[in-house]
Amino acid sequence: MTQATHMPHKTLPTLRKPVSADGGAIWDLVRACKPLDENSMYCNLIQCDHFRDTCVVAEQDGDVLGWVSAYVMPSAPDTLFVWQVAVSEQARGMGLGTKMLGHILDREDCAEVRRLQTTITRDNEASWSLFRRFSERRLGQLDSQPHFTQDDHFMGQHETEHMVTIKLPERMKKAA
Repeated sequence: MTQATHMPHKTLPTLRKPVSADGGAIWDLVRACKPLDENSMYCNLIQCDHFRDTCVVAEQDGDVLGWVSAYVMPSAPDTLFVWQVAVSEQARGMGLGTKMLGHILDREDCAEVRRLQTTITRDNEASWSLFRRFSERRLGQLDSQPHFTQDDHFMGQHETEHMVTIKLPERMKKAA
């Protein structure tokens, strides 16, 4: 009789708002997730402190395995702009990016959000896949347009960033 080999079951990390003490671990995670742009550790500290209500950390056994930095746009309070999504190599394939985005949007802090925006370079297949999948699961309408162009904005030093906009359906009012 052959014994079945069992793969270890991956449990989903805990999703929570960041605290400033997470800044260093987030900085390390982003640096390990190529091709993400590396910001300064100070930037990550500010995101954790000032924008904690619209950011999320995925943590398991004390390790930061995922991070989404986002903010509600001051000039468009119905729009959540997603700055970065980072998922550690060991946590990939669990749908963690989609879950983290949903976790932020489901917070009371995003009750007025009706669309999500982010910028993505054409060659970042992982990000395109994530945001297409997220749009489909949320029944959103995805559109993209060149936004920050290689020649006009990046002096030829960076690929064009396309503004991805996902219009979200109206939220159902919760029954009293």
